[in-house]
Parts: sequence; structure tokens; C-alpha cells
Amino acid sequence: MYDLLKEILESISRNKLRTALTGFAVAWGIFMLIFLLGAGNGLINAMTQSSNRYMDNSMMVYGGWTQKAYRGMKEGRSVSINDGDASITRNDFKENIDDVGMVFDGQSLTISLADQYITASISGVTPIYQAIQKLELVCGRFINDIDLRERRKVLVLSSSQAKELGQTPNQLVGRYVKAGDMMFRVVGVSKQDESRFSSDVYGPFTTVRTIYGGGNNISKMAFSFHGLPSEKANEDFEQRYRARLNTNHDVAPDDEGAFWLWNRFMQNMQMEKGMGMVRIALWIVGLFTLLSGVVGVSNIMLISVRERTHEFGIRKAIGATPASILRNIIVESVLITAFFGYIGMLLGIAANAYMDATVGHTVVDSGLFQATMFVNPTVGLDVCLQATLTLIVAGTLAGLAPARRAATIRPIEALRAE
Repeated sequence: MYDLLKEILESISRNKLRTALTGFAVAWGIFMLIFLLGAGNGLINAMTQSSNRYMDNSMMVYGGWTQKAYRGMKEGRSVSINDGDASITRNDFKENIDDVGMVFDGQSLTISLADQYITASISGVTPIYQAIQKLELVCGRFINDIDLRERRKVLVLSSSQAKELGQTPNQLVGRYVKAGDMMFRVVGVSKQDESRFSSDVYGPFTTVRTIYGGGNNISKMAFSFHGLPSEKANEDFEQRYRARLNTNHDVAPDDEGAFWLWNRFMQNMQMEKGMGMVRIALWIVGLFTLLSGVVGVSNIMLISVRERTHEFGIRKAIGATPASILRNIIVESVLITAFFGYIGMLLGIAANAYMDATVGHTVVDSGLFQATMFVNPTVGLDVCLQATLTLIVAGTLAGLAPARRAATIRPIEALRAE
């Protein structure tokens, strides 16, 4: 084995520039494969983190405007959710729906404590809203059933709002703040919602709706569900559910504009499909880039075999077997591919680590919302092992054709070659 390696190194040293250029093509191919997969993982991780802000098997229901005329009434009518819709949701679809939450959006008001104040919109919610929206509490508690039943004047603020009021979360819990013209007791402080999509000032649903004279109206509903594992099952459920709500408001059963349904389970399924396509595309691009380097190795080995034809003839004339020549060429091809491929892999991992340190977890602020564009843009050990295996296979295939040509050449023909 030592003699074989020594012979291969001598062959490589005689063609340093050619070997270096070929090795660069291989290293560049595996570098791009690792780098592209790392960047793709960073994008996918950011998308997954964004989707994980809500309960997967949950749905939001919003009122809308009719798109079809029905029973003598024109299209374009405004449709609002009411207590009847909540009752229908809770009772008529209990085989799939677990719990129903209700939200009543109040107006923007000033919340003050001593000489500090903030401006925010208050939302009246029910307890299940915390689980569905995955609201994380820093301290204190969330709105509970007793708050709803007794219509208590209590609030849950965010940690950033506590800071603006000059208090730590622990200091603020239990204090009374002035919200508009009324006093509310702060019972909990939640983690700041960096997406800025939803209000982070919450009070009891019954209290807020009573204060603003909402009657039996509901701004939006949120509920968790089960037993809908496929896309087809979700679409059928949405069709039945929307038709039932439409009937409650004298709207055409097939009118999709009266109620807007945000099905997060369907959204996640579609996102998984999209992320799968991104992964496949990145692998295809990376492998084709790697293939260009492997083709370069194969060409180099063909040239090497052509230059060493006379040498192989002498070997076969003195008793060398075709298998030994075949092994010599293939091992040389694998060594070149594996060595430079390993260098490219290390550079790819280093580039991903640099990307993670610079743009990883970078938050983009559009003014309306904040979003993380890259999260942990790296590749795992399994991908590195797959890339290594790909290199070994590619190196073997790259040297196979030249090796077979060298092994099958007749000694007399090889001796005549110049």
C-alpha cells in the first residue's frame, strides 16, 4: 500500500498545475454544495421559526364582505362575527373543534403610570387565546375565566411596554395603570411580540366588549382543532364551516368573501412542501456544480492514462495484472477527489459559520413588522457525511473509465506508444 501511495504522489507531483486546477474545480463544487445547503437551511429555519409563533392546528376567523347577491340582497354587504357564530362553532363542529376563543378589538388609548405613558390598542380576549397565539409570559398570569365572569378590569402588557412605563415586569405586575379614563390592574407581562402584527395589550373579552358597547359582536374568533390530517380533509371542513356561518348571516353558502379563514395547519403543510422543493433545488444546483469538478477529474485521469500508456505496457509485459493497474488509477482518482473535496467542505463549513455569525438571526425591520431572515444557516453532520460519500462515489466513477482503458490495453500496443 505504501508503494502504491508513493507512486500516486510521484504521478501527481509531475503534473502539479494540472492537478491543482482539477482539485480547485472539485473543491469549488463541494464548497458551493455546502454553502448553498447552509444558506437554504438558514432561510428554512427562519420560515419555521416564524410559523412556530402560533399553534399549528389552529384557525382564525374574520368577518368580511359578501361577493355574491343572495335572496334579493346585493353583494358587498359587511359581515361581522357574533355570539351566534361562536355558538355554532362550539356546538355544531365539536367533533373537530377543541376550544373556541373570542377577540374584541377596542380602540387606541393612552395607558399611564405616574408621569410615564404609552399609547396602545386594547384587545379583549378569552383564556384560550394565549395557547393559540403562543403568548409567552415573563411574569404574572394571563386572562382567566374568573376575569371574564366578573368582568374585571385587568390587563396583560408586554415587557417593552413595562420598560416604557419605567418598570420592570416584576414591578409592574399588581400595579394599577390608567387606561383612558379607567383604572386597570396589571396581572401579567408577556414577552414582546417582535412581529408587530397583533396587539400586545390584553384584557378580558367581556370587559372590553362592554366598555366599547360591542353588544354581541366579535372582532375575530380563534379555535384549535383535531382530526383533519390531510389537505383534502381541511378543505372539506372549511367548505362546510363557511357554509354554516354564511347561512347564519343570510349569505350564499358558497360565498367565500363573507368570512376569511386563516388555517395555520394548511399554511404549514404548504410551507413544508415549499421548503422541500427549496431543499431539492439546492441539492440539484450543488450536485451539478460538483459534477463539473468530477468531470474535470475524469478528463485529467484520461490524459494521465494516455501519457503513461508506455509505462503500463512495460508493467504488463513484466507481469502486472490488469487489476493492479485498475486499482492504481482508481485510487489516484479517489485521492484527488477526496483530498480537494475535503478542503472544499471545510471552506464551506467555515463560510456557513461566518454567515451565521454575521447575518444569522439578523432582524429586518420594515416599519410594519420585524422578521428574521436567517436562523442558523449551517449544515449538520449528516449532510457532511453524505457529501463525503458523494465524493468517494464520484471519485471512483471519475477514474473508472480511464482505469478500464488502461487495464485493457495490450502490452505490445502500449510499448509502441510514444
